[in-house]
Amino acid sequence: MAVLVSILMVALIGFAAISIDIAEVHAERRQLQLAADTAALAIAQDCARGDCQTPNATATAFTEANVDDPDAEATPTAVTPTTGSVTVDATGIAEHWFAPVLGIDETDVKASATAKWGYPMGGVPVLPLAFSVCEFEYQITSNKGTLGPTPDALTILMSKDLYSKGLDKLDLPPDWPCAKPTSGNHVPGGFGWLETTNGTCDVMTAVGQRAASDPGKSISTGCTLTDLVGARGKVVLLPLFDDSDLGGANGWFQISGYAAFRIEGYNFTGNAGEPWGLPCPKSVNTCLRGSFVEYVDTTPTFDYGTDTDYDFGSVVVSLTD
Repeated sequence: MAVLVSILMVALIGFAAISIDIAEVHAERRQLQLAADTAALAIAQDCARGDCQTPNATATAFTEANVDDPDAEATPTAVTPTTGSVTVDATGIAEHWFAPVLGIDETDVKASATAKWGYPMGGVPVLPLAFSVCEFEYQITSNKGTLGPTPDALTILMSKDLYSKGLDKLDLPPDWPCAKPTSGNHVPGGFGWLETTNGTCDVMTAVGQRAASDPGKSISTGCTLTDLVGARGKVVLLPLFDDSDLGGANGWFQISGYAAFRIEGYNFTGNAGEPWGLPCPKSVNTCLRGSFVEYVDTTPTFDYGTDTDYDFGSVVVSLTD
């Protein structure tokens, strides 16, 4: 029996090494992967805001917070705000309990993660709306050069019904720099509904392309109260336009980028249901209230690029496959 036990002991320890020591390697790798993922996302978000901070210190901090191994390290690639991508390589050592009997004292463990960032370039917005670049820029000017909530922040829906009400009904500020409503045109400095597809509330948009307009004071065909309720109080990415032609049934908006808009209230006619949030001004009965804000989207559904010409305060950050 002693001889058999001695012979089988090596095999038993080998099985123990497989079941325990290899499990330890997998556990170490999971921790390193979590550290690499979170560090890459953190560095990417810093860079997306224009300041990469100290990438090495960021990677070290997330490694210490997520990995039990004191020898673990994480190293990011050289990165700048314009790089558009950062890769974090994490390494560690898994020490073994039983494998040393087989001559294996430890195993080097590695993990890697790459995060990218950029400015939205195309996608399906939550609501089929397009805003004027002029109004976006006006909010920054009136808010002392920053994006964020402003007192009585207001955007007014494009509607032929507004043409006859006169400018005094629109509550436009005295220093309003954008074009004023005129007969036969949209309301520059406001926003317009986009033509949706296949009876849904969706429309594919992209920078540099023309999005067909859906004229009138009702919300776009296919949109319902449910779509608006789902957007209440949220920050959503919506297209900006810098040119338009709404002279007839084939009107369009020229998409120039995307900005984040926090929806604080609305009142629409047609199939939009009951009004919500902040009321419309004076006798105007169709409006959307809210403000443009800075925003980092970490669950991207938009295509994005690194050209700063499309930087309107919103950045997409995501881990690559």
